[in-house]
Parts: sequence; C-alpha cells; structure tokens
Amino acid sequence: MSVPRGQIESVYLHWAKLRSAAPVNLATSAVAPFPLAELPLRIEDVVAHDPGAYGYPPLQERLARYAGVDAECVVAAPGASMANYLAMAAVLEPGDEVLLERPAYEPILAAARFLGAEVRRFERRRQNGFRADPEEIEHAITPRTRLIVLANLHNPTSALAREDDLRALGAIAARAGARVLVDEVYLEGLYARRPRTAFHLGSQFLVTSSLTKAFGLADLRCGWVLAEPSLARRIWRVRDLHDVNSAHAAERLAVVALDHIDRLAARAEGLLAVNRPLASRFLDAHPHLPLLRPEFGNVIALRAPSRNSGTDAPVGEADDFCDFLRERYETAVVPGRFFEMPECFRLGIGGETAELREGLSRLAAAAEEFARR
Repeated sequence: MSVPRGQIESVYLHWAKLRSAAPVNLATSAVAPFPLAELPLRIEDVVAHDPGAYGYPPLQERLARYAGVDAECVVAAPGASMANYLAMAAVLEPGDEVLLERPAYEPILAAARFLGAEVRRFERRRQNGFRADPEEIEHAITPRTRLIVLANLHNPTSALAREDDLRALGAIAARAGARVLVDEVYLEGLYARRPRTAFHLGSQFLVTSSLTKAFGLADLRCGWVLAEPSLARRIWRVRDLHDVNSAHAAERLAVVALDHIDRLAARAEGLLAVNRPLASRFLDAHPHLPLLRPEFGNVIALRAPSRNSGTDAPVGEADDFCDFLRERYETAVVPGRFFEMPECFRLGIGGETAELREGLSRLAAAAEEFARR
C-alpha cells in the first residue's frame, strides 16, 4: 500500500537529530571530526565571492581527480543523503520500480517512497556475509525495474561488495534497461586500499559519496554524484529545484581539504588503527554479539543481548536494550529498527579513542546487567 507523501519522513534522521546525543556517543558513523584549524588556511581562502554556476570549478576539478573521472561527470551536492535523493529524483518517475537492498539505511528507502517509486527488495543475507548477491538481484528484478540501489560498504554491517559482483549486477541492470545507484560513502574509509569506484564499471552506474564518514568533515557538507554527462546535467537541473547555490565558503574549504586529503586520510587511518583492535577485543569477549566482523568500515552491526539468553533478541527487546544503555549507562548506539534489523543495534568505532574505550566498557556492563533482568 502506498503512503501519502505528506506522511513520509525519515524516522532515523529525526531520531539522530533529537535522540542520538549522549555523554558517551557510539551512535556516530563517521570518524571523529577533523579540526579545520589544522589545515593551512587563510581568511581569504574562505571569504570570497563566486557568482555561482553549475559547480565551483576548483571543487569540480578536485572531486573529479579524487574519483578518477571527468569533471563533467561530477555533480556536487550538500552531503551524501542529498546526493542520493538528487540521483534518484533525476532517474525516477512516479510509479517507477526501484529494487532496493534489505537491510537498508532508512533515509534512502524513505526518499525512494517520497519520490513516488514502487519499492521492491532484494535480500542481503546474514548466512552469506550480507553479500550483494547477483543471483538475489536477478531473481528480484522485473521488466519494470528502473533503478537498483545498494550501499558499499553496506550500512550497517560494513560488508564489502566485490567488483565481480558489481560487474554482474551491472550486466543484469543493462539487460533490464535499468540503472544502478551505489552509495559509496563508507567505501572512502578503505583509504589507500579503496577500490576504484563502481562508476567505472559502466554507464548504467551512478555513485554517491561525501567527505563526511571517512574524513570527519561533516560540517562542510561536501557530497557528490558521479553520473554519465547527460545524466549529470539532468541532476544539476533537479538540484535547481532545491537550492540556488552551495555555501561558497564550504566549497572553498572543501577544495583545501581535498588538496590535503592524504593528511586527512592518515589521521583517520591512525585513529582506526587504534580503535579497531579495541573493538576486536570487545567482540572476542562477546562472540555472540557480532553478525559480521568486518575488515573495514566505521560501524559494526551487533545483536542486542536477550533477557532470555536466546540467540537473537525478540523484536522490541533491542529497542529496550538501547534505551537501557542510554538511560542507565549514558551511552548511545543506533537501534537496528532504522536498518530493518530490529533485533540488532549499530555500533560506531570511528570516534575518539578514549570515548570508544569507555563506551565499550559501559556496553559490556549494560549487556551483562540487561541479560539478568
């Protein structure tokens, strides 16, 4: 049953804005914010007028170089969430069919529904490591499918999609006359080991990303869409309906950040090199909690502890645990219901190390106490 547009909203982002903060925050999915004061900035690098057009040329050039594409294939956007929305809005007509992964990040599912799409699903299954399995997609696709949507790394499990699977997915889409949208915002967190973007696998691919998750630059809202040139021009025109120009100071700051991206990456990698072993030791001590132990990424999906010592918490009990953890231990994680995994929660490991260490200690104590209640 379709939902009236006036009733569609992102329940996750509403929660994130009003309920995710806590004295110890393990709900964040990005690395700790990068201090912009550490970049070689002058006030004239930021405060300057630009008449505005379809992309600030220096930023377009830096983003194109970073992604390894032509500048005409880049559409700047205020963050990855808006990039996803713009990409879908440019491709879809009301009533078009979208084939979207499950589990999925709730805002992208809500955006597809807001655009009037008919949403079908393909499964990313726990038993095969949440793989984006081409057989699952081929089984689910129909002649009406116009867009296939997935995240790489997957959110919230951080499962990495293999290039051969993405190539097979592209062939399936091409046969159906569909496009493929890949949200790569967490793929940036592989840094020097980052594989080439799926955009290079064929003109049917659109890719979205940003500097937020991997580099700690959320305040810049520097996101982008990669699309073949004619579609990129269409996306720019769709963006005209939502804003006139980007905040130019943020564009200029993003240029400076991209000029020093290796420095930002080294800082983030160093942080994760300390934090990941902390998380690994926690998972070793609680082997019943992880659904997947990812090699990469800033987030991990965990089973919520159950009061009855079952393998999975009953539906609703994971929410109870997240509330218990927040209220009694002043620690925030993300309830799995926002990712269609109501028995789970998402743990962020990219924050400051001292906060992660304290948060994991509180999480362990809370899980033990909750299981006894």
